[in-house]
Amino acid sequence: MISILGIVIVLGAIAGGYFMEHGKFLVLLQPAELVIIFGAAIGTVVVANPVPTLIKIGSGLAGVFAGSRFTKPFYLENLKMLYDLFAMARKAGTAKLEEDLDNPAKSQIFSKYPKFLQDHHALHFLCDTLRMAVSGGAEPLDIDTMMEVDLDVHHKESQEPIEALSTMADSLPGLGIVAAVLGVVLTMGALGGPKEQIGEKVAAALVGTFLGILLCYGIFGPLSSAMSKNVDAECYYFSVLRMAAWGFIKDMSPIMAVELARRSIPGGLRPTFQEMEAACRGAKPAEAAKAA
Repeated sequence: MISILGIVIVLGAIAGGYFMEHGKFLVLLQPAELVIIFGAAIGTVVVANPVPTLIKIGSGLAGVFAGSRFTKPFYLENLKMLYDLFAMARKAGTAKLEEDLDNPAKSQIFSKYPKFLQDHHALHFLCDTLRMAVSGGAEPLDIDTMMEVDLDVHHKESQEPIEALSTMADSLPGLGIVAAVLGVVLTMGALGGPKEQIGEKVAAALVGTFLGILLCYGIFGPLSSAMSKNVDAECYYFSVLRMAAWGFIKDMSPIMAVELARRSIPGGLRPTFQEMEAACRGAKPAEAAKAA
């Protein structure tokens, strides 16, 4: 919702200033200019990117407007899940853990956390890493290298839709000039006609430049920045999973492995140790916050 509020503020400030100067809003309503600019911009994105990237752009924009899922209760729930998983491995042994890793949908631990099961990349990242640890076929540093490579690849893939949207935003001022030039061509064809008609065509041409700059710096540029921040938030989350897995690989106690993961959470979202401890004992995230 904060992104929607920001767009409203941008459009409201521009409209308010224009109204204070006694401007006529009907002059700004130039559908043809918008079709030229926005349609051409979408075309450049389609030409330059494969279908999966286009789909990611749509899902990324939806994520911006939906708001971030990475909140303190979200992290508390994941810390509790990690604690339950590691504690079960301590009590039941690695054979039982390996069964859960091979079939997480049937796991008694993972089944209590449907949101984590739905996050396929996070699920595979954690399960594949712990599976390598319990198999005993790799050194801890080698497993950490695997995690680092996995996260690097995921981060690069996540940047592709952001770069595509940012490139489109950068093209909008130039496409606005294209629309303005076409408006000038139409104006030249109307020379010799009524002055009012010529004035309307000149205004329409200038609106093209205005729309191109506004869409770039007022809407799509900030949206690409917001998508980038969402990707950064997801990177923090995977770092938390990485630290938890590393603690397990180093044979730390469940609470110490989870504490290592908690220290990797950004400060503004990081629960206190008391909140984490209460959550690991079975309290819900809201109850854990109250208990702390």
